[in-house]
Amino acid sequence: MLEKEVINFEKTAIVGIVTQNQSEEKLKEYLDELEFLTFTAGGEVVKRFSQKMERPNPKTFVGTGKIEEIHLFVKENDISTLVFDDELSPSQQKNISKIITECKILDRTHLILDIFAQRAETSYARTQVELAQCQYLLPRLSGMWTHLERQKGGIGMRGPGETEIETDRRIVRDRIALLKEKIKTIDKQMGVQRGNRGAMVRVALVGYTNVGKSTLMNAVGKSDVFVENKLFATLDTTVRKVVIKNLPFLLSDTVGFIRKLPTQLVDSFKSTLDEVREADLLLHVVDISHPEFEDHIASVNQTLLDIKANDKPVIMVFNKIDAYKHLTIDEDDLMTEKTPRHHTLEEWKSTWMSRVGEQNALFISATNKENFEEFRERVYEAVRHIHITRFPYNKFLYPDYKDAVEKEDKDEEENE
Repeated sequence: MLEKEVINFEKTAIVGIVTQNQSEEKLKEYLDELEFLTFTAGGEVVKRFSQKMERPNPKTFVGTGKIEEIHLFVKENDISTLVFDDELSPSQQKNISKIITECKILDRTHLILDIFAQRAETSYARTQVELAQCQYLLPRLSGMWTHLERQKGGIGMRGPGETEIETDRRIVRDRIALLKEKIKTIDKQMGVQRGNRGAMVRVALVGYTNVGKSTLMNAVGKSDVFVENKLFATLDTTVRKVVIKNLPFLLSDTVGFIRKLPTQLVDSFKSTLDEVREADLLLHVVDISHPEFEDHIASVNQTLLDIKANDKPVIMVFNKIDAYKHLTIDEDDLMTEKTPRHHTLEEWKSTWMSRVGEQNALFISATNKENFEEFRERVYEAVRHIHITRFPYNKFLYPDYKDAVEKEDKDEEENE
């Protein structure tokens, strides 16, 4: 069965460049992520191409020699898809497609949109993704009619060609307007739903894609949210009422962020991101076992800034401590310089606890429920603080966590 799935994967090659702003190490990291994105979309990366350049070639992204090398490899190895790590301009995509006619030419944005289209389960998510796809497609429509240019001369060919492009553009523009209206209507409904949730404190799980937000949601809320070790396993926001001790609050699991997140998606997923904007507390979940987790944190913080949700109280939840492994240096090795990848878990704890404050950093494993009692206590205390600030007369209704535990134990003893 597994062999069958591998055979069905599309043979793919990926392309990136080293520039003044993007080092070789950074490119490797981005291409690793692009390979995982390709796997998530149903492709198998068989080759990586890279080139050192001051800036991307405005015509073909990479240099003339490199594009010929890629073309030769595509022809000789029956490659189905070629994916570029950065967003290609409509003219770059058109020029590359003219040279490499044997396979599909995609960029990172197109690939992410394709994954979102595969993952969209509900009508609302499908509408959001379709809007993003149409906005991406509109400036690239002319490239779809390049077959007309190859028919040199041909009486009457140029006119109808232009008409076809304009007709298509009008259809796509009309579709965008229709989808925007549809989303506006759903946004209003969702706004009413959020308003009807009453005065309960709202907590949102945010973080990079594939850091374990849905696993944590399932562990805390006893819900059944889809979990898979692929990027963007969750697109639709799931909201659950959660009770820790006797304190109820709303917990929402939101779409994962990613570096170079297409702007079209940020726009079309406005309502999904409203869950983050309207939350009282953010749990920023981080996969500490990922070697680039600090970059992921920076990307999420940038997205929070972009959607104007960076002013909220945040608890940093460093997940997957069970999978964390640090690099080691032999005692007699005097040449190797210590890097952040050599930090032990304890060193990361002291680093982040001093950076964001001891009360704002947690180290857990959602899968093994390691340090889970500490997690529940910290969330309880943070939610309680927000609640009693809003409703001071409820202070005695929700005691400190330790008092709540003692009361619970006492009640159990009396019941026995």
